[in-house]
Amino acid sequence: QVQLVESGGGLVQPGGSLRLSCTASGSIVSISAMGWYRQAPGNERELVASITSGGSITNYADSVKGRFTISRDNAKNTVYLQMSSLKPEDTAVYYCNVRGSRSIWTSFNSWGQGTQVTVSS
Repeated sequence: QVQLVESGGGLVQPGGSLRLSCTASGSIVSISAMGWYRQAPGNERELVASITSGGSITNYADSVKGRFTISRDNAKNTVYLQMSSLKPEDTAVYYCNVRGSRSIWTSFNSWGQGTQVTVSS
């Protein structure tokens, strides 16, 4: 099994910043892609940002480009999401997603428990 533990959510004023972290542990041979998704009430879960295994390729939702930065520390099996210039519309539950291999025959696609981000004055 692969477990993901998220941290860093909270309440912040518009224009403020937060950094989310997500650490994967358990039976992991290798990690390929890591990413962050979010889901606001009444909306579907959407991709916020993703990063490849080497960290050389990142992808962002248009709504967060230039404000959010995704990064990863492979030695710690951790992915980060630095969020700046936060807006009320960024309010959502943020979920970490990690994909990789548990063996040469078995892959995994794991989700974190979610962390609430609220942007409000």
